[in-house]
Amino acid sequence: MALLEIKKYPDPILNKKCRKLEDFNKLEKLFQDMTETMYHNEGVGLAATQVGIDKRIFVIDIGEGPLYLANPRIIKKSNQQVSNEEGCLSLPGINLNIKRAKWIELEAYSLNENQPVKIKADDLLARVFQHEIDHLNGILIIDRVSFWQKLRVLIKLKRRE
Repeated sequence: MALLEIKKYPDPILNKKCRKLEDFNKLEKLFQDMTETMYHNEGVGLAATQVGIDKRIFVIDIGEGPLYLANPRIIKKSNQQVSNEEGCLSLPGINLNIKRAKWIELEAYSLNENQPVKIKADDLLARVFQHEIDHLNGILIIDRVSFWQKLRVLIKLKRRE
């Protein structure tokens, strides 16, 4: 296994909508590397786009073991939204309150089970799914906050350079 380089904002790949995965073969090493990279950086999710790969896949682990999903899409979500703090491995040191649906239902291809699945999720799992699907659609947490909040984050990031 190998650690992969996590792309940091403002890398343009982070704003790219990823291509649908057509071939589900030969993904085991990529998922192992993504999982090792996620754990090494103390994340709970990692989308392929964050490591420079234009594929609609991600790995998550909220403490129940890694889950490998391809081509996920939300098919239902609650009207009730919950605001909670989120960080992002592509925006290190930045934590923002983000509103997300309290629960969701998604369809995806599970590489754990090698078949299509429907998953109902709430609370943290729903939040992580939504965060990672955002990545696959080229959306970052700073795209989900007000103009002024985004400006403050960009100034903070600029000062670090």
